[in-house]
Amino acid sequence: MSCLVDGTIPPSSGLSSSSALVCCAGLVTMEANQKSLSKVALAELCAKCERYIGTEGGGMDQSISFLAERGKAKLIEFKPLRATDVKLPDGAVFVISNCCVEMNKAATSHFNIRVVECRIAAKMLARARGLDSSGLLKLAQVQTELKASLEEMLALVDEVLHPEEYSREEICQALDLTSEQFSTEVLSSNTQHVTHFKLHQRAKHVYGEAARVLRFQSVCSSEGADSIQTLGELMNQSHASCRDLYECSCPELDQLVDVCLKSGAVGSRLTGAGWGGCAVSMVPSEKVDTFLAGSEGVLLPSRSTQGSHGRFESLCVKARRGGSHSP
Repeated sequence: MSCLVDGTIPPSSGLSSSSALVCCAGLVTMEANQKSLSKVALAELCAKCERYIGTEGGGMDQSISFLAERGKAKLIEFKPLRATDVKLPDGAVFVISNCCVEMNKAATSHFNIRVVECRIAAKMLARARGLDSSGLLKLAQVQTELKASLEEMLALVDEVLHPEEYSREEICQALDLTSEQFSTEVLSSNTQHVTHFKLHQRAKHVYGEAARVLRFQSVCSSEGADSIQTLGELMNQSHASCRDLYECSCPELDQLVDVCLKSGAVGSRLTGAGWGGCAVSMVPSEKVDTFLAGSEGVLLPSRSTQGSHGRFESLCVKARRGGSHSP
């Protein structure tokens, strides 16, 4: 099978270019071999492929790639994988802006370190509540086992995990693991060098973000008069949590989000894995022109050359109405 690969998604920008490539490869391979798989099966298979490559991500990007429908937002859930339609409010316009700092997840350990920290936090929470932590790898699994609400899990995080960094020795003692077991059973290949872990902050972000997702869906369903403002506030809370608790933002992204808010967005947050790339902003439709005028030509510091600057790029997407490029 000979393939020519091309694409228009900016690489390392938080817009799932790697997942798009893997999903495309899966479709092409299936077609070339005259096989047939459901969209759900394809999404799950492609998620496994990316983990095989070395990025310990979930399956959201692959799932929405296959399950998306034009003009609809989707709530993606797992175990089992399913997608639920979410009706975005009329008058909401989403603008994607790129700070132009590239983040290569496969070439760095930042992303996988966060996954490992969440894994350790899950085991610590499980053990504190008398669960067998050996088979628990995700914070969601602990919540399921405890049959607890997200609010109860947030309270448990505050009760069990201290905000100071954990050392390897403290974790091994708490989980009754040898140093060798910790390296082979908990850490991934590119996180073997890590000696200290922030567990409270990572778990607090994950459960808090899950609560915001469900709140976002609820606000959309209610179709209240102030829904756009409320959704914007949730997006702002999300970015603050990504920046302060999960620590996956960067100065350029934070500045970009600040520019977007000052230019008229009601909410703005990083998108994708973080550490660079894009922010997505919610802008009332009547303020789009003002927003674009206010952000056009804004210069952000560049890491590539001392003292140089670079413009960020924007893509304007109206909810349920397709998209249009801004200059």
